[in-house]
Amino acid sequence: MRKRLFLMAATAMMVAISIQAQTKRSDEFKSKYELKEVVVMSRHNIRSPLSSGGAYIRTTPYQWFPWSSPGSQLSLRGGVLETEMGQFFRKWLVGEGLLPDNHRPEGDEVLFYANSRQRTFATAKYFSAGFLPFANVEITHKYNEDKMDPVFTPKFTKMNASYRQQVINEMQALHGGPQAWMTSVQPALTLMEQVIDMAHSPAALEGDTLHFRFDDTQFKLEKGDEPKMTGGFTLANSVADALVLQCYESESMTAFGHALTTDQWRSICEVKIVYDGLLFTTHAAAVNLAYPLVSRIREELNNPGRKFTFLCGHDSNLASISAALRMKLPETEQALELHTPIGSKLVFEKWSDGVDEYVAINLVYQSVGQLQGRTLLSTETPPMVLPVTVEGLTPNSDGLYRFAELDARFSETMAEYEAIEDTAEGIAPTPSSTPEVHNAAIYNLRGQRLDSPQHGVNIISGEKVMVR
Repeated sequence: MRKRLFLMAATAMMVAISIQAQTKRSDEFKSKYELKEVVVMSRHNIRSPLSSGGAYIRTTPYQWFPWSSPGSQLSLRGGVLETEMGQFFRKWLVGEGLLPDNHRPEGDEVLFYANSRQRTFATAKYFSAGFLPFANVEITHKYNEDKMDPVFTPKFTKMNASYRQQVINEMQALHGGPQAWMTSVQPALTLMEQVIDMAHSPAALEGDTLHFRFDDTQFKLEKGDEPKMTGGFTLANSVADALVLQCYESESMTAFGHALTTDQWRSICEVKIVYDGLLFTTHAAAVNLAYPLVSRIREELNNPGRKFTFLCGHDSNLASISAALRMKLPETEQALELHTPIGSKLVFEKWSDGVDEYVAINLVYQSVGQLQGRTLLSTETPPMVLPVTVEGLTPNSDGLYRFAELDARFSETMAEYEAIEDTAEGIAPTPSSTPEVHNAAIYNLRGQRLDSPQHGVNIISGEKVMVR
């Protein structure tokens, strides 16, 4: 009964969602505008915890949910849910006239490109099965299973002392600084300790740890690597991640015998928000970390032959792209995660009125009830759709941003990256002078194979390299 009420509430709430929502376009709107293209930046759907033998297992005497996939891989439920999301997008875009039903794409009008991690590739594959069931869509990926594609890896490709300090200063400005922000989630940490019975866990009995700590937190910001956090808060983040995934997989709001409210689950998710927020959402860091995807999305929006693009990565990608472009992700409804729920999609819709081009930006995701209930989605029973705002840009009366203005924002963000000085600290040899480059696989950020490195960011032997 509770699940049915949850689903009914989620569906009813859709009626009040902004005019930008994909399924709520009025006839007047459709008479003014024609949908020309859609670019989707997706987070993978439900996965098992990142490590099947991770430290989170030792924090509780209880047995975790029996995951349906090995560590870090897309779960069976995640595959079903992503197929349903693909079916929703098919119904929506067929209704908008962008693609015919049961379409078989020709040429380059459709692109699916995923990180080479199993969970991202599989998400794209399941989505494509629901989206284009009559076509055997090829999922572009560059590396062997579970090797990270540098385009989707939020690594620093430039670094200098003053830039590093700028990132640190912005981290200190987030909610009073790292320590203050982590302190703010102490009630959630205490709740997690009680839920998992940490006091009687193997970690506690073996004298390892009795509580989640964050007073030992340190940050590492180095060229060629992702921003990293070390210390006890990383364990708290892993446990919060595993608890939330178990909530989805088990179809229960109860964890280890503790019936938790939605607010308590959202509180647990705040631990993850702090972790990801500190590492990926400062603007200074994001323009560096998200540069490959920002430039790729811009390329897709300017591709006249493209009708639909599906890029599949991670929540860190959505967070850093949004921070880099100064986009404000909405606070979610009917979800546990605050900004980037599991399986969520940042959707860019490109419209034309015959004279000018415009863009709507939405966050699309499945509610908790839809995730647990595996709800069949359609334009009549849609997922959650919330508008994304862009700082400094004003939408028109129909909720659309001028494409020229949004494109300028992309250009400004990319120029910010180009302006970062890359000093001698940690710089690798220039690829053109490195003998190994002659036998290496070299790509540009468009995914095109190159004979030799070009000026700017190249991907050489699976690593992002700046070439001057």
